[in-house]
Amino acid sequence: MSPRRRPRKRPEEHHVDERWMASYMDMVTVLMCMFIVLYAMSTVDANKFEKLRNSLATGFGATVSETVDTASGTVVPPELADKDSEAFAAPVTPNAPVTPDALAAAMKEVDRLRALEEQMKAGLAAAGLSENVEFQIDQRGLTVKLIGSQTFFAPDRPELTDRASQVLRIISPVLGPAALEIMVEGHAANGVTSYPSTWELSSARAVNVLRYMVDRGGIAPGTIGAVAFGSARQVNDDSTPELMERNRRVDIVIVSDQPDVVRALIPEALKLTQK
Repeated sequence: MSPRRRPRKRPEEHHVDERWMASYMDMVTVLMCMFIVLYAMSTVDANKFEKLRNSLATGFGATVSETVDTASGTVVPPELADKDSEAFAAPVTPNAPVTPDALAAAMKEVDRLRALEEQMKAGLAAAGLSENVEFQIDQRGLTVKLIGSQTFFAPDRPELTDRASQVLRIISPVLGPAALEIMVEGHAANGVTSYPSTWELSSARAVNVLRYMVDRGGIAPGTIGAVAFGSARQVNDDSTPELMERNRRVDIVIVSDQPDVVRALIPEALKLTQK
């Protein structure tokens, strides 16, 4: 009897790994999206683009424009446009009508801000600290300007001088009960030699003013913030030491809590109340 044959094993099937297809499909999808974007960019409507550009610039207060389509853009009325105002200073509600009620509210807000100003001025005058402290009312609210690093800070240093501490000790109790938002803005002149840059110097000065007002002035931490502008927002050039001093400043901005349409009318209200 012949020996029984063993069944032959079938060779194992080897399948090529197809996971590469998933990555390939992802790459093709990304390429398709890129070409769609390139096509969309190549067919820009110049007229619509110009309207969008003017609308954004006018809405941010950086450019006065009367060519924006009012159906799709934000227009600052010509009588309210201020060419010298900084961008983002006081946004205007789109197409907000100027009404007698809004103007009356703006005049009332001016009276409130002036009352705060007079309280601070009286306290500073009584202590003989009025020099180098300036006040300005505009669309943002009331700004207290601490001008001159020689008065409020050591040269190219962020630490508060005794005079700066005295000024903050007088104005802080006035601002606390007002319960308005406060923004401390640090500025510096060009030519900083003993500090890394004007950005770090102006930031440190603003923060030190903020910390004093919170820690010793009783200002609620949730109502105050600090921002640094370095030497980007100078009020004049640095050609002389006197002019340079005006760029070395910290601005304490008491932000108005009125609606945008009312804040936009504050400059007009100022003119009416000064007559």
